[in-house]
Amino acid sequence: MKKSKSQVTILDKIVEDKRREVARLPQGTVTAADLKAAVQARGERRDFLAALRHPRTGALALIAEVKKASPSAGIIRADFDPVRIAREYEAAGATCLSVLTDEKYFQGSLEHLKQIRRAVKLPLLRKDFIIDERQILEAVQWGADAILLILAILSDEQVKHFHSLATEAGLAALVEAHDEGELDRAMSAGAQLIGVNNRDLKTFKVDLGTTERLASRLFSSAGITDHVSAMTASRLLVAESGIHTRADVERLAKCGARAILVGESLLRDGDVGVKIKELLG
Repeated sequence: MKKSKSQVTILDKIVEDKRREVARLPQGTVTAADLKAAVQARGERRDFLAALRHPRTGALALIAEVKKASPSAGIIRADFDPVRIAREYEAAGATCLSVLTDEKYFQGSLEHLKQIRRAVKLPLLRKDFIIDERQILEAVQWGADAILLILAILSDEQVKHFHSLATEAGLAALVEAHDEGELDRAMSAGAQLIGVNNRDLKTFKVDLGTTERLASRLFSSAGITDHVSAMTASRLLVAESGIHTRADVERLAKCGARAILVGESLLRDGDVGVKIKELLG
């Protein structure tokens, strides 16, 4: 059923534009062998998931995000210098970096990903709207060690296929859910790295209770009833969006999150290092 104009969300618009972008990529299928070859051709492998399991600073891992703008917040950092920001994150103790590569809505770029890989040693996540296997190959070629798979824009078949391709090639796949149905789909796809986005991508409302609710479902399904056990579970939970204070971080860690993905609150702060130390305690 075709949506009326009043029903079309910003996420719908992003995906529609992303389809146009993907249509311009070289035609052809991408196999796990193709991805492995691209990873080998690039050389150095950085293990995104292993880094999150064993963070450099403290018990909780930090995925610090390099992002100039967003549809909900507008321009976040007017003096945006992706390489300088990435270096500041690394120096301050970030575990991994997330790099926005969507141009139209986030003012990101694959070039930023390439530049940042040359400048830092941390594992990198390509943060974009992956709807085609060719974007995974593109991610590798431009420097990503991990990709984001957003369940809200993918079918079960796509999620399983993209997840399989990425993991077979040695990439990490952060599978992002926002509600119980999407969480169940992530687990069904075999995801070991599950992100819970506290921001509803259709309304852009933020609620940290989303992570708490889904964490309870995730860990109870594995027979885990306390956050201490959750910290050693095979599935690693990443809390995303709406994280501004140390109290927020403690709240998310208490429900079993082992990593947080933070961008806006770091980028708006005058001193990235001080803000990271505040969040990580």
